[in-house]
Amino acid sequence: MATLRPSPRLSSNALAVLRQRYLAKNSRGLTVESPRDMFRRVATDIALAEPVRQRNKVARQFYEMMASLRFLPNSPTLMNAGRPLQQLSACFVLPIEDSLESIFDAVKQQALIHQSGGGTGFSFSHIRPRGDRVTTTNGLASGPISFMRLFNLATDVIKQGGTRRGANMGILRVDHPDILDFISLKTEPHEMTNFNLSVGLTDRFMRAVRQGRSYSLMNPRTGKPVRQLPAQMIFDRLVEAAWRSGEPGILFLDTINKTNPTPQLGLIEATNPCGEQPLLANESCTLGSINVARCLTVSRRKATINYAQLAEMIPLTVRFLDDVLDRTRFPLASIETQTRQTRKIGLGIMGFADLLIQLGVPYNTDEALQIADQLMGFIRLHAHEASQELAQERGPFPGYKGSRLEAEGLHRRHATVTTIAPTGTISILADCSAGIEPLYGISVTHTIMEDIRLERLHPEFVKQVKTRGLSLPAIHRALNHQESIQQLSQIPNDLRRLFVTAHDIAPEHHVRTQAVFQRHSDSGVSKTINLPPTATTNDVAAAFLLAHELGCKGLTVYRSGSREGQVLSCSHVQSC
Repeated sequence: MATLRPSPRLSSNALAVLRQRYLAKNSRGLTVESPRDMFRRVATDIALAEPVRQRNKVARQFYEMMASLRFLPNSPTLMNAGRPLQQLSACFVLPIEDSLESIFDAVKQQALIHQSGGGTGFSFSHIRPRGDRVTTTNGLASGPISFMRLFNLATDVIKQGGTRRGANMGILRVDHPDILDFISLKTEPHEMTNFNLSVGLTDRFMRAVRQGRSYSLMNPRTGKPVRQLPAQMIFDRLVEAAWRSGEPGILFLDTINKTNPTPQLGLIEATNPCGEQPLLANESCTLGSINVARCLTVSRRKATINYAQLAEMIPLTVRFLDDVLDRTRFPLASIETQTRQTRKIGLGIMGFADLLIQLGVPYNTDEALQIADQLMGFIRLHAHEASQELAQERGPFPGYKGSRLEAEGLHRRHATVTTIAPTGTISILADCSAGIEPLYGISVTHTIMEDIRLERLHPEFVKQVKTRGLSLPAIHRALNHQESIQQLSQIPNDLRRLFVTAHDIAPEHHVRTQAVFQRHSDSGVSKTINLPPTATTNDVAAAFLLAHELGCKGLTVYRSGSREGQVLSCSHVQSC
């Protein structure tokens, strides 16, 4: 490629993360790559999927949208593209059947995926319950939880690509006989530390909760009921555990499978570690996010969303993710086969809270919900059109025949196109708010890799404080350990209203925000319903019920302070 512009303008936090996790190092561990080199490496490699005559042009376009921080792909693509590993996908789901062979095959496969930089999701629902008969030995089964501990231990000793600690999602259906033990598993603080846990809820169970009825627990080995329990009792235990420890989360399995694009290929039983990507067994997905905070036009001190810029950029992002699928070296042949059948991609957004601040709209308002609906609806429409154009150019995904899309007359390159990912680390690179989350705080410490603490004072807040001639040092001191600024009288009311943080937002509004984005997400939505320490179990129960009612595919709640070593915390930043 010729001289590349722009040169990436990165924050000090972004540079720290890049040096630690992304930039190439030599055999002595010294960084031998600049951020500009990294974006060039990724752009050049991904463009190799294009016809020879247009590779240079497309590579330049890929570079420009990444270096300008308007779009970033998932971390494995940034880490591995153009390097020996060449594993570019973030999300994997592995099957586990009710046999030792299947279980230990999955442990091996998990280790290979973690080593390559990916995360894994599992459904443990097929494993027979604790105490069930093992006919080959005439012994008693130890149950799914005992085997989950093997996967957790394996993760402890495999560090992803030398840069990331492995992440897992463990799921158990609500009608599995061991569900009570599963629900209480992470109330022990040092249990399953490498797993996120979710209970797979069914519509039948949710009806039983609402109607005050019992439901049946089913032995997965025999397919027969073993006993009945009051649904409300199980729901209450689930709510209590989530209130105490933030886990387990919930997945609405029937809601997920109602929109499964390829039901002829199987049921969806699990998701990736963050829950936003429901996947078939042996399937993976490649994600990327548009930084919507950089898609604004400012005139006469008023900001508006630049939809023309978005419309121009979205086809390029879809093409990029499609090319990533062809450039990745999958860790297992079975995953390559299944992934190429469906060619799932997940285009989402980050910087939504920052976008609202620039627009002058508080996060916890109906106007914010309307903006979310319009924005994500626009992105989905244009992303689907881009997938249709690629289908005309390159053909539809091989699993198209018999799919839901064929039945609806939709001719696309990808079984799914849009997803809302958490963007935890790439949002640090882009120096924007994560995913669709509100600000966690004005002054935040972000802990990554267990030993890196990144502190950030929100730049737009600093700018507005200085513009108004307020004393930043005095306000800065007052921000110490504040998750909310609503009680700080030295900050003007309009600023307090605009810079609303996660704990100022009612749980219902959190859920409604997720539901709006879910309407325009082919896959799922990663969002945490952040609750203040004073939140009650009733708040958690109401959030779970509302999420099901509004068509969310899952939900995670987190009450501040309920878990040791949380990733985000509010703290005083030592310098501006």
